[in-house]
Amino acid sequence: MEYCYYDSPVGRLLIGGTRKLEFISFPKGKFRQKPQPGWVYSTQPFSDVLSQLAAYFQGKLTQFSLETAPEGTDFQRRVWQTLAKIPYGTTISYGELAGRIGNPSASRAVGMANAKNPIPIVIPCHRVIGKNGKLVGFGGGLDIKEKLLALEQQAV
Repeated sequence: MEYCYYDSPVGRLLIGGTRKLEFISFPKGKFRQKPQPGWVYSTQPFSDVLSQLAAYFQGKLTQFSLETAPEGTDFQRRVWQTLAKIPYGTTISYGELAGRIGNPSASRAVGMANAKNPIPIVIPCHRVIGKNGKLVGFGGGLDIKEKLLALEQQAV
């Protein structure tokens, strides 16, 4: 596993993968990761990731084009593929996301898959909100979710 860090406006992100981007980890939250013994620090495999993240945080990139390899169940990957289609600067509810995957009664399962998204920002799970329009659930913390949504609103 190779990894590097990116100092973003929402904190220092840990980026990792083997040949493709496998995860982005926020500095806090229940799913944060730390480098493990045997991991190799290198920015070279992540040059595209780093440049696209920089462009995103500058408001110049609205759609990532990176090779990713998120690990998850078939259901989770289907949710993540659907998340990637949510337009920049917009939000949808968990119920709407469940409907988009063809299972309108699965909003709770969709929420769990959203929470397990290993590549936040690139796979924009921050664009999913509660049906009442409130910010709910985010692995990096609601303050980071709010900052990401505000950044996208400014650039739209």
